[in-house]
Amino acid sequence: MNDKPRLLMVDDDVELCELLGDYLTLEGFDVEFAHNADQAAEMLKRSERYKLMVLDVMMPGKTGLELLQEIRPKVQLPVIMLTGRGEDIDRILGLEMGADDYLSKPCNPRELLARIRAVLRRAEPQTRKTLFPEKTVNVLGISLDPGVREAKVNEELLDLTGTEFNVLAYLLANAGTVISKEQLTELVLHRKLAAYDRAIDVHVSRVRQKLAQHLSNQELIKTIRGVGYQFVRGE
Repeated sequence: MNDKPRLLMVDDDVELCELLGDYLTLEGFDVEFAHNADQAAEMLKRSERYKLMVLDVMMPGKTGLELLQEIRPKVQLPVIMLTGRGEDIDRILGLEMGADDYLSKPCNPRELLARIRAVLRRAEPQTRKTLFPEKTVNVLGISLDPGVREAKVNEELLDLTGTEFNVLAYLLANAGTVISKEQLTELVLHRKLAAYDRAIDVHVSRVRQKLAQHLSNQELIKTIRGVGYQFVRGE
């Protein structure tokens, strides 16, 4: 039985897929390829086969962003986007649509490997740092259960990606404490905060939007200018 983590790589550049696929295979992964969005959508009908998807933004026909918008929230598979250098708008849009992280093309295979491993580690309880809650947390009508990775607002289930769940978990477990952007980036994305890196800001914004759908007129996550974020403490 093949117990290697299976990845789906979606990119119209066949040569690049072969290069990255060979490298990731040597590193212990089983890699399958789709070279356009329609092919990927068909393969994702069995999304449980895959641990993670590497998705190129710019492809002929339907783009990677359109595919991502189509499959969320039906498919909760972690996604790392590949974007052209300087395509900040595509990166932000991808994160807003539910991608977990991004990497500029042309990418270093070792950097891609590091990002893949970091994303896959996020759901592993044994690798979480002490700021992550060890038991169910209840604050201001929000209930978060790290055991089953579910968050509810007034008993209604929140539709969160894996990264969004971790953002909420860290902030909620440390309600009243300011968590710096650097700290939150390391805890959630498992990498250092880089200059002009807005990934964690977008993930926090997405969590805010989803909470607001259930709790109108309540600012639960405050931005502490120049520092980071704080989940308000309940009275």
